[in-house]
Amino acid sequence: MKVTNIERILVDVPFTPRQQEITTQSVSTVYNWSLLELCKVTTDTGHVGWGETVVHYTYSRVSENSVQRVLGENPAEHMNDDSLGAGLQMALFDVVGKILEVPVYQIMGRLCRQEVPISWWSIDSSPENWAAEAADAVTDGYTSFKNKPRPWWDIIKQVEAVADVVPSSFKLDLDPNDSLRDADTAIPLLKKLAAHPNVAIFESPIPQADIEGNKAIRQVIDCPIAMHFGNPPYTTCIREGVCDGFVIGGGKSRTMNDGFLSAAADMPFWLQIVGNGLTTTWAAHLGSVLTHATWPAITCLNLYSHHLLKEPIQVREGCHTVPDSPGLGIEVDEDAIEKYRVPSEKLDDDGYTIHPHPRIIKTVVYPDGSCIHMVGDGLSYFNAGNGEAYVEGARLELTYDDESKAWSDLYEKASDTPVHGTW
Repeated sequence: MKVTNIERILVDVPFTPRQQEITTQSVSTVYNWSLLELCKVTTDTGHVGWGETVVHYTYSRVSENSVQRVLGENPAEHMNDDSLGAGLQMALFDVVGKILEVPVYQIMGRLCRQEVPISWWSIDSSPENWAAEAADAVTDGYTSFKNKPRPWWDIIKQVEAVADVVPSSFKLDLDPNDSLRDADTAIPLLKKLAAHPNVAIFESPIPQADIEGNKAIRQVIDCPIAMHFGNPPYTTCIREGVCDGFVIGGGKSRTMNDGFLSAAADMPFWLQIVGNGLTTTWAAHLGSVLTHATWPAITCLNLYSHHLLKEPIQVREGCHTVPDSPGLGIEVDEDAIEKYRVPSEKLDDDGYTIHPHPRIIKTVVYPDGSCIHMVGDGLSYFNAGNGEAYVEGARLELTYDDESKAWSDLYEKASDTPVHGTW
């Protein structure tokens, strides 16, 4: 068997209406995750495999060099090479499974679960939007929700808003992305949050390299603490006891290796492998053979208005079923792919595109009337010690371009660095 053709197709799959609002207005670049590159691999046996890359997020894009390395070759000889890029590696596993007439998980290892846990996901937003997302998650069969506390929102109000619309058994996993800065700042807030029945796991509340700070947090906070695998080094994590479990992602070989090491330490983890229907199915195959992938996977499937599959993925009681059919076990919707294909004239020299950053001034407003105006992603600014890590009653206000000189001047200043002022 040999690879005879590799087609790369860029599609732009709209987010759900509320997620379009959230991701456009958020202090982040998540709105560009709608751009997916699909890999369609054909072999001389007549089989076709599919894969998917979130081109502005995934650990590795597919390069022309990767394509040339695989063309004319046996797909099984290359499928464990993470450097090929997300979509191509995925497609090779899919086509090899189809040729061998076995599901991908049988190529990866021994099945340990047929139903794999998965979580709803959202970037930062208002308490009202988070509550609406959580309500949708419950309706769609999810039992957990991972989201992003940020210094410009009151996380206590956000959690309380979600709790008002979900069962007491519904869990929130909170990821401040280091923004609580240090143990002294983080512990009082984490204690309040950990006392809430819906709060389950904290990820990276302070910088992961702060070993003593993370040890101090873990000693006094009842909820598990999660860290991205590898920082600090695995052996340091185990020896120093800085976390209870991991966040694991990347290519197949890295994911399996990190998953085995987690199992050796008897530590749970969640898979964080972001994408649409193909990626979510790929993550399910990985999660079905990794014994300690017991925390709900983060794929961000709920962002997308269409899964690009003939049969959308169904979540029941917080899990979805790993397909048993050959390959990934799903059928792509080629009509939908054509519908969302990005026209060639919109592609840049690298064959990709990017959505322009929306012209919005995002202002953190504090109860005392002070404020910080931002453009783009302001997290690094706050994490560097500019502005408070948490202020009760903080909120984000949005100001759209009114074509005035005052607005334009502030936008230009805030584009360079956030601007402090009064509201």
